[in-house]
Amino acid sequence: MNLARTHSKHFMPGLWLSLWFLCGFFCVSAIAQQPPTTDSTGVNLAPVIIDGKKLFRVRGISSYPATRRAGEIRQRIIELARDESFDPGLLTVSNEEPNRSIIKAGDSELFNIFEEDAALENSQRELLAVVYRDLIAEAILQYRSDRSIDRLFNNSLLALTATALFIFLLWAITRVFRWLVSWTERDVRRSVQDLASKTHHLFHPHQLWTLVAGLLRFLRIVAYLTLTYFYLNAVLGLYPWTRPFARTLFRFVVNPLESLWLGFVSALPNLIFLVILWVLTTYLLKFFRAFFRAIEHGRIRLESFEAEWAMPTYKIVRILVIAFAIVVAYPYIPGSDSLAFKGVTVFVGILLSLGSSSLIANLLAGLSMTYRGAFRVGDRIKVGETVGTVEELKVMITRVRTPKNEFVVIPNSNILNSDVINYSQLAKTEGLLLHTTVSIGYDTPWRQVEAMLIEAARRTEGINNTPAPFMLQTSLGDFAVEYQVNGYCEDVKDLPRIYSNLHANIQDVFNEHGVQIMSPAYVADPETAKLVPPERWHEDPALKPE
Repeated sequence: MNLARTHSKHFMPGLWLSLWFLCGFFCVSAIAQQPPTTDSTGVNLAPVIIDGKKLFRVRGISSYPATRRAGEIRQRIIELARDESFDPGLLTVSNEEPNRSIIKAGDSELFNIFEEDAALENSQRELLAVVYRDLIAEAILQYRSDRSIDRLFNNSLLALTATALFIFLLWAITRVFRWLVSWTERDVRRSVQDLASKTHHLFHPHQLWTLVAGLLRFLRIVAYLTLTYFYLNAVLGLYPWTRPFARTLFRFVVNPLESLWLGFVSALPNLIFLVILWVLTTYLLKFFRAFFRAIEHGRIRLESFEAEWAMPTYKIVRILVIAFAIVVAYPYIPGSDSLAFKGVTVFVGILLSLGSSSLIANLLAGLSMTYRGAFRVGDRIKVGETVGTVEELKVMITRVRTPKNEFVVIPNSNILNSDVINYSQLAKTEGLLLHTTVSIGYDTPWRQVEAMLIEAARRTEGINNTPAPFMLQTSLGDFAVEYQVNGYCEDVKDLPRIYSNLHANIQDVFNEHGVQIMSPAYVADPETAKLVPPERWHEDPALKPE
């Protein structure tokens, strides 16, 4: 895309369209008299405006609305201003009536000021009438001055000068942005392509270039609109007929800024309180973090409080401190008492309440597991059908790596509701007891089987010789005896290999001594009884007692 051609092609139509739009919009907005307002008691009020300048405001009643009264006063003032023979010094105030003051233009009444009007300004009626008289006299003089031939001629020269300067600045801005577009196409685009190649095309250069081009277009539009605003505000303010438009244009920009500034000033004490609260909360959290870190590293010892509980407890304390700080800070947040803010908070609360049931369940389960001490990182556990090593213990989930090098993510709520087997908890101190079962026929002496199973356990690397392995006869079946060999092990992370070696050694030992490992399933009764005579009770490798 050639931005220079696009820039020159679409610049002027778009600019003049924006100019006409702004003029039409603000002119239509400024034609109408300012809408009536109400005071704290609900009384209708309306301003008296001459050439866009508000002189004062008046009140009305249902039969004589404020807008009608203000319009009539405005019309009378304009008629006096148009009458060149009238001297504003002839404006007088009459307080002969007990309940009203009359502003007169010579012998004719201009308008009345009642006690209710004075109450609006918290002033005395007589004093307010004098102030209004002076404002009217000043407005008449200003009205005539603005429409004098000399003033209009000078203002027209200023308008022509401003227009010429406006056109020159438009041309200058166009040239500047045309140069910027050419420069970006020549240099920046090449730099973007080089950056994309150096990052192994982590991002597409066309996307970044589109972003740069969009930023240039945005800055160009902002420059045009800003220049147009100042031009319209300056030129429209030169003439009394268009001055209301300029004042409206000015208010549309200044009033929001003024509201923001006044809001900031009014909220400044609350903001200072929030800053102080934030500082105190930050240092309080740092204190708790240092305290629980000391417990974790053993520098501080508390009775019946495990060191591994330190950081989980700190996380709970941190949540409570932050929640308490939010509760304290809420009334001081700017806009917290507005209906919009309350609506947003209610909406967020509903979303959390509807979608956080499993979240809360896992959160509480994670906290409960911390203090249950069922397992810790590095332990070999079994949860349901999952067997593996605990790699990561979070508040919400637990990550387990299986012997097949698979990562299994288990929600803490599932762990809380399941039986957990911990193979590591006693392995280092007392040893984990490995066991496996074989079935041998009744015709093999049990002492021989015991010796062979113990020998197989001793040959297995990973099974301790102390305490020594031992055998249990777990069942006398219909056709065979079930023998269980047991051995102590410390390396719980290598259980599959140890079990495999144990099974291999059992086969080797039994093969060496000609004993079959089988559970006989007879089709018919044997010809001779399956009994072991006493002379065979101590066959090799069983040891005969001396």
